[in-house]
Amino acid sequence: MRKIGTHAKSPSPRKIQKKPKSRLAKKSARSRKKSSENPDLAGVRPPPPGRGKRGEKGYLAYLLRQAQAATRLTLERALADLGVTPPQFAVLTVLRAYPGLSGADLARVALLTPQTVGVIIRNLERYRAIRKTPHPVHGRVLQWTLTRRGETLLEKCRRHVRALERRLASGLTVKAQATIRRWLSKIAAELQQDG
Repeated sequence: MRKIGTHAKSPSPRKIQKKPKSRLAKKSARSRKKSSENPDLAGVRPPPPGRGKRGEKGYLAYLLRQAQAATRLTLERALADLGVTPPQFAVLTVLRAYPGLSGADLARVALLTPQTVGVIIRNLERYRAIRKTPHPVHGRVLQWTLTRRGETLLEKCRRHVRALERRLASGLTVKAQATIRRWLSKIAAELQQDG
């Protein structure tokens, strides 16, 4: 039996022209060389969340970001069946808590950019989940409130999100939950004053 490719004539070494290596290729080659010189670096993989610097030995700011990213992904999955995004859910939640906010205030409280809130407002208004009314004093400012349809949508979202809330609070006493809420609120208040 003949091996595949043995019938083709190999080009002579003189005829093969080497392409110049890109900066990325050179960097990758240096990296491979370093890891082959140092077996401790070969095949290094970061630990999963909860271990090493991604666990109790990690920086607080990184751990907060890691927890927020995991929470957001879980929230996206929980709301996907309803066709609602986490930022839309945030806007609906904020409007229930503080009806009559302007778009700019909504962006600040929901921690979103004004552009993102503008898109969300248009979509929620088109869905008839929110309605606008002019501000009683500043006529050019629009105030947003939930409609009955918006209230119903938010309640459906909250049913999906309650499981996530239970997971976040599992294993924590009521006192521990209060301490964590106070700590997170304090961080937000103090660091916002710095900006």
